[in-house]
Parts: sequence; structure tokens; C-alpha cells
Amino acid sequence: MVAEIFIASVRDGYVQVSAFVAVTVLAFSYVQYKTKGALVERLEANRKYQPLVGAAMGLTPGCGGAIVMMPLYIRGTVSFGTVVATLIATAGDSAFVILALAPEAALYAYAMAFGAAILSGYAIDRFGMGVGRIDRAVSRIQPTATDGGTAASVIGRSSNPAHEYDGETPGHTHESGPDRQSAVLTPLSHAAHGLWWIAAVFALGLGITYLARGAPEVPLTLGLDFAGLFTIFGIAGTTLSFYLYLVGRHYIGEGQVGRARESFASLYSTFQHAAMETSFVTVWVLVAYLAYEYPVALFELDIAAIAAAAGVLAPVGGALLGLIPGCGPQIVLAGAYAQGGIPFSALVANAISQDGDALFPLIAIDKKAAIIASIYTTIPALIIGVALHFLWGPVLGLESFGFGVLGG
Repeated sequence: MVAEIFIASVRDGYVQVSAFVAVTVLAFSYVQYKTKGALVERLEANRKYQPLVGAAMGLTPGCGGAIVMMPLYIRGTVSFGTVVATLIATAGDSAFVILALAPEAALYAYAMAFGAAILSGYAIDRFGMGVGRIDRAVSRIQPTATDGGTAASVIGRSSNPAHEYDGETPGHTHESGPDRQSAVLTPLSHAAHGLWWIAAVFALGLGITYLARGAPEVPLTLGLDFAGLFTIFGIAGTTLSFYLYLVGRHYIGEGQVGRARESFASLYSTFQHAAMETSFVTVWVLVAYLAYEYPVALFELDIAAIAAAAGVLAPVGGALLGLIPGCGPQIVLAGAYAQGGIPFSALVANAISQDGDALFPLIAIDKKAAIIASIYTTIPALIIGVALHFLWGPVLGLESFGFGVLGG
């Protein structure tokens, strides 16, 4: 069972998450390439719109849009309130399940999440709400200087004129070019990069099909049928991701892993950046999948049943489940809702609370900020989820199990 869970997590993480992340990061990077960095510059110059933009990026199905925003905080382009707005609005990969099986419920749930994201983001930037404490805590554990909720630059110059910073991003000692040369590993790494994109294209198609079918269990088999290809490209994609992140980036360039680029010199470097960023996320996704799957299997936990606990514990359970990074638990909950297993209030609370895979880059570089951001996303989730249960649910009928489910 241990080996089967590991292999399934290796496969599922790439098809269910990484392929979608790759598309979003590539789209954002391509815009940066075509506009020569104007998009990030405009966002940095218009701070009053940042929480709104963050919420909109988070609202895009999947985690790619939200993942794009996290390095911008580390770089100093966007505020901490923008990070929180992005994470609150993040729909994650569970959005594909709800949009396919319960579109009316998705409209209501994600509209509430979007509204909560904007209000929370602007409130944090306007009133501080503990950001100063986060700044001081983060500055003590790692060289990421922040002030007023905006991270200082980690690339050798300050993104905010009031800050000076001359350190390096933890774990990254070179900018974007290769720091090693090898007659074997350099061409091998470029080949792995090309194969990675081939795997990503096939995995994206398989992932869309998987979600359109309602996220069913996919057997671990090899072959040319759906399950076989799902396994082949999932394992291949994750394996290539680990190679690129651990080895390949030294020979073809790390692509500013975990950080935002100003722009890109070529179309190839644009694709390389997207591959490296996604490979970085893939490593963390696998860790999260294993940290979730092993306890569930070991203790025989029924996550859907826990979230569907009677009364007010349903939205509370949905909100607390959202504290778990990654999309796996959230997909389970979305599937349970589509099957009539949990009430609408639990779905909304989870939609607001969940951070999806966007939290991984922030955890890797700015752990304290990631923890506090998760707490901030849970507060409105609990308030709105419980309010739906006690106030609007009985009146509007939204507390009913199966609200908005096709055929329900």
C-alpha cells in the first residue's frame, strides 16, 4: 500500500495539478515576454488595484493564476493584502469539478469568495491588521525584508524605493543562467526540458478529461487507454520535474525559480521559466499529496464524512479542510458536494479558505507569511460559512444538500 500511494501521488500530482499550473504560468510569462515586462511594471505602479487583480487571478480555475502572484510578493511588486486576496479567491482544481457538475453552486460560491477576497485584501492593506508583526517575524528567520505588507526585492535591488536590500533569496545563488557546464548533462537537460513540455501537453488533455468525468478514481495501469496514459504521462512528468528542479536548472538555468522575472530575452527562455516554476511547484505538490494520503490511509479517515458533520460543524469542517495546502482534499470535498454529501455552506467555506497549490512557493521562501496568510483566509471562511448556515441557508434554501448540482 505504501508503494501504491507513492506512485499514485507521483502520477496524480502532475496530471491533476502541474499541467494546469504550467499553462497559466506560461500564459503570464508570454505576456511578460511580448510586453517586455510592462505588465508587472504597471501592476507595481498601480497599488490601489493590486488586491482586485490578485482576487481576479485567484478566481481563475486551477491554481496557476494564484501561483503567478506569490513570487511578485517576494519580489516586492505586490502587497501582503494582495497575497491574501489572491489566496481567498483561489478556486483551485476543485473548481473544475464544481463547474462541471454544479455550475449554479459554483457561481454563488466563487462570487462570495471573490467578494470576501477583495474586502479582506483592501482591509489588510488599509489597516495593517498584523502585517507589521509578520514583517518582524519573517525578518528574523530569513533575509526577506518587508514593510507595511510589501516585500522588499530579493534580486539585488529594492522594488520599493524606501527599502534597501543586498541579500540573496535563500537557496538561490545565481540569477537565471546556467552555473555549470557539461558535455553530457547540458544537452540532456535541454532534452529533458523538451520532453517535459510534451508530457505537459498530454497531461493537460488527460487532466481536462479527468475533471470532465467528475474526478473519478483512476486505476494504476499501463497502456494506451485513458488510465494507462494517465499513469504514463503523470509519472513521466513528475520524474522530469524532479530532474529539472534538482539537476537541470544548473545546466540550462534555473529560470528564477520562485521569483518573478522582469521579462524574457527569448521565447525559449519564456517556456523554460514556466517549466522551472512548475517543476518547483510539482516537488511541493508531491510532498503535500504524500503528507495527506498517508495519514488518510493509515488512520482510515473519511474526509468527506468529517466535513459533512451535522449542523454548524459542516461549514467549520469545510473551512478547516481548506487549511491543508494543495488541491487533493479540496477535490475530495468538491466531489462529495456534487454527490449530495455536504451542504452548500461547507462548499462556500472551503472555497474561501482553500489556498490550493499557490501556497507552496510562499511556504518555500516566506514561511511565516504563508502561515499568517492561511489564518487570514480561514477567518472570512468561518464567518461566511457559519452565516450561511444560520441566516441565509434556511431562508434561501442554499443550505440544502445538492443545491445547483446538475440533475439534483
